[in-house]
Formats: sequence, C-alpha cells, structure tokens
Amino acid sequence: DDITAAYRPEYDRLVNEGGFAVCRVDVRGTGSSEGDATDEYSEVEQRDLAEVIAWLAGQPWSNGRVGMFGTSYSGFNAIQVACERPPGLGAILAIYATDDRYTDDVHYMGGVLRAVDLVDYCHYMTPMNALPPVPEVFGDGWREEWRRRIGRTEPWLLRWLREQRDGPYWRHGSLRPHYARITCPTMLVGGWADGYRNNSLRTFAALRCPKALLMGPWSHMSTATSLPGPHIDLVPEMIQWFGRWLRDEDNGVDREPPIRVFVRHATRPEPDLAEHAGVWRAEPGWPLERSSTLDLTAAGSGDDVLAVRPDVGTSAWISCAGQLPWGQPQDQRGDDAWSLVYDWPVAEGPVEILGHPQVQLTLRSTAPVAWISAKLNDVFPDGTSAVVTRGMLNLTHRTSSTAPEAMPVGEAVDVVVELEAAAYVFPTGHRIRLSLAGTDWPNTWPPPTPVSLSVERSSIRLRLPILEGPDQIAEPPRFHAPQPDDEDEDGDRDDPRPVWRIEHDVLARTTTAAVDHGGTYRGTHGVQVTDRYEGEVTVPLLDPGRASARARCRFDLAWPDVTCAAEARLAVDGSPEAFLVTIELDTFEDGAPFLSRRWEELITRDLL
Repeated sequence: DDITAAYRPEYDRLVNEGGFAVCRVDVRGTGSSEGDATDEYSEVEQRDLAEVIAWLAGQPWSNGRVGMFGTSYSGFNAIQVACERPPGLGAILAIYATDDRYTDDVHYMGGVLRAVDLVDYCHYMTPMNALPPVPEVFGDGWREEWRRRIGRTEPWLLRWLREQRDGPYWRHGSLRPHYARITCPTMLVGGWADGYRNNSLRTFAALRCPKALLMGPWSHMSTATSLPGPHIDLVPEMIQWFGRWLRDEDNGVDREPPIRVFVRHATRPEPDLAEHAGVWRAEPGWPLERSSTLDLTAAGSGDDVLAVRPDVGTSAWISCAGQLPWGQPQDQRGDDAWSLVYDWPVAEGPVEILGHPQVQLTLRSTAPVAWISAKLNDVFPDGTSAVVTRGMLNLTHRTSSTAPEAMPVGEAVDVVVELEAAAYVFPTGHRIRLSLAGTDWPNTWPPPTPVSLSVERSSIRLRLPILEGPDQIAEPPRFHAPQPDDEDEDGDRDDPRPVWRIEHDVLARTTTAAVDHGGTYRGTHGVQVTDRYEGEVTVPLLDPGRASARARCRFDLAWPDVTCAAEARLAVDGSPEAFLVTIELDTFEDGAPFLSRRWEELITRDLL
C-alpha cells in the first residue's frame, strides 16, 4: 500500500502465471505497519520477517515452504533472512543485492564516502519514512500514528556518516565473509551497469547451497526496461526457480548450467545507452577451468606525478546506473586528460575478461589522507574511451578498513586496488587503458586537502582475469522476451524530463553536479503520488575539503478524502576535519503544516 506501486504487476503475474500466493510486507514503521523504522536492515526487522515466514508457512493453504525475493532493499533482506535460516524459508531470489554493506552499497566505496548518493536514497529515506499510514488500511487512529511516527523518526543518514570504518555495524546484515550461513537454494540476479555487481561471482563461488547466477547488462532497473538492454522477462525465471525449490517440480532448474552471463562487447558510450552489444553464455560454475591471469606492466621507469584535480570523474558519473538521471558513463577522454593513463594495444586477437581486475602499484602521497581511483577503459581506434569497470581505494584503508592508518607522507607504499566485477571483450585494434586519478567525483567525496601522487611506473601491474579457449558450454541460454505491457510497469508515471547537469563556475573555481527529477503516478487505494528529487554536490577545485551537498525531496499523497505530504532538506558542509550535517523535515495535511523536525550534527572525519 505504499508508494512503490510499480512492483504490483510482478506480484500479479506470480499469482496468475505461477500459481503462488504472494505476500508483501511493509517493514516496521513504514507504510501501514506500526512501530519505528530505526535503521535499514535492523535486527528487529529480521525477526519480524522470520515471524511473517512462520505465519505464512502455517496457513492451511500453504505447503509450509516460503520463498523470499525482491529487488534492491528486499533483495538485501532476502539474503539477510536466509542467513538466519528460519524453518519455513525454502528458497530465495535476490535481485541487485549485496553481500557486503560497507564496500558494496550506497555508503562507502573502498573506504571513501559516496557523494552523489547522499542526495538520492541516503536523503529521500528521511521523508519517505515520515509518510503516514494509508487511512483506509490503518483505520481510526492513522493520524495519531503518523504524528507518533514523525516524532520518533531519525534520519538514517546520520548513523551512516558516523560509521566511517568497517566493523560490527556494517557486518550486521552482510553475508560476507560467512557465506556458509545460507543453506537454502539461492538465485542471484545482477547487472554489469548496476552498483551491486560484485555480489555475483564471489558470492556464487562461496555459497555451498543449491545456487544460480544470472548476470545481464542491466542497471538498477527492471530487466524488462533497463538502460541498457538487451531485455528479458524475469518472471518466468522466478516461477521456474521457486517451482523447483518450493513445490518440487521437475522442471530442470537443477540440471541447467548454474551461471548465465551476458558478455559485453565494445559499444560506444552514451549516458542513456539503450542496448549494449554482447552475447549470452552459460557457464558450468566458477572459477572456470579456462580462466587465467594476464599481467600487463607499464613500460619505462621513473615516477609519474599527478597533481590531483578534485572533480575528475564527472564523465564516469555514478557507479550505480539506473533510472535517469542516474545514467551511464560517457566518453572518458575528458577525465583521462587529468589522469595518469597507461595503454596496451590489443594486437593479437580479442582479450576477454570475466572476474575482478586488479591493479598493483607503488606510490607516494603528499598528504596523510588521499585516495586512488582506477578505471579500466576500452579505447577505440578514434580515441573514444569507454569505462569497462572501476575501483576506488582510500589509501588509509590500504591494509584494513577496520583499522585504517594515515599514509606516511613522501614514503613509497605498495597498494592493491580491486576493480568491480566485469565481463567484457576487448577487440583487436582497440587499446586496453588503465586510468589512475586521485578522485572519482561525484561518485565519491573528494579528499580533505589538496594532494599530489607519485606513481612508480615500473611498479604498475594490471592483472586481468582472462578466458582462453573454447566455451565449455556451446549452447547459449535463452530467455522469454518482455511482455508488451512491461513498458507500463512504472504505474503510468507522468514524468517531466530529468535534469542531469555538470556546471563549472570559472571564477569561483568550483564544479557542481546537479539532478532534478520526479513525476506523478497512481498508486493503490485511490492515491495519486507526486514525488520530486532535487540535489547537487559541489567541490571547490582549490580547497576540496570544503565540498558540499544539498538536497530536497518531497512526497505528496492525495487520497480521495485527504492529502498528506512530507518534505526534507539536506545540507552537508565539509571541512578538512568534519562534516556539518543539517536535515529539516516538514509534513503537511491538506496543505496545512502538520509536524516539523530538525537535526544538526558535526561529524568528525575519520581518515576520510
């Protein structure tokens, strides 16, 4: 009954085509559920879900076996609940989810705070959690419950900014490294343009339960409508998976190749790329017998010095593409011009990679806190530079994210940067490029002070996980095409064109990345929903520690008898030492003020 009505057609199809009973639950303190939403993936949330599973398993119409599935948040807690092994849970299917909440979520990347994510999910959960229950569902007392909810809600972002190191907080809800906790059959669905692509090969390899992996070209969008495609209909895959493991159907799922992967081929980059070239392939497992490592080293000797420009990364944008304006990387030549680049020609046949590339190097830093960004690019004959995958490392986290240590200024330090998982073919005549920078902005926050890096050229080693020899499975996988009405799965939204803008203030010497998007659509129980998301992040080129973020998000819910709204505004003002975070929340009933809250906190930067 909440504002994410877009998923309803999927539930209907699982009922009508799959013959399943489908239950959707508002987690405690959201939608029309009572209680308090104290944080994402809380312990009480997991206990609640286990109770729901037990209730479903005990119904007279149930065979006692329950499946759990979902995209993003509900994929996360499918994995988390599977770790707890509730007796009724028979199988899960997690779409665009993570096994590691610290390194592979919207909060930190390689120990560096994510920047542009602050003005999206990290902020909009504040007003979303302050929306009222549906009056028709909750009944009398909905207004009192709404008032109580607003009075007790706290922005989740504040806790996330305090927890700058990996540790117990982030290990809670993370499957990694204790994969053996999951024993029920598990299917993972991921996309190469999605931010959770690492919960793929490494998780599949570590699981010891019946398992399957489907990796497509997709971003954080439906497999039927994603930018980029090609598209597939995922519902038949879900029906087949749950049919096998919840109803013992002999449908062949457990005899099919466990990995189906889309291998991307060279495609000219576009921010709204509709379809990525490539082929589907089935694999018998992971790692593969035909896997090996190709080591590429830089020619020459001496040090390559990089004066870090804090706004490098704008053409790579966010590392989790999705609905616009969260688009895909553009041509990288602009960012490459402010980076250290190393090229290797592809002269003797194509080079295919599948796995996690790795960069090893020795460098020196002029500041105790600095980072290194590494991008693996495909350079076309005309110079077009396309991102294949990327990695980021806060150099103070070079040996540990639980106990980071300042860089010894001016001293040579060996570091290893693991890049995100990728499947890609570099064609003959192209060049493999390693692009090194000291920032990946606005994807991540800039370093606290101006800094220069010196890289020992002879130390650079790019390690590529390559495949050689013929495919082990000759027959490619086949999928159902999306249904014609899948294009309407967003609930008949009426959205204006989104804004995605990069602005340079020449005299102020600042760079700003701005977004503005939203629209209107119909939900359940007669509601009309209007949402609006505005945000910007700014970095001063001469004083990166003063980077800032601003955001405004508003939800308006119009039922036949009452209208309610929640609006929140965020300001994050950085200094070399701390983040000053200010959040204001206003709610309204029938256009009149209902209840307001305000939070302000100074959060010290911890080697960040």
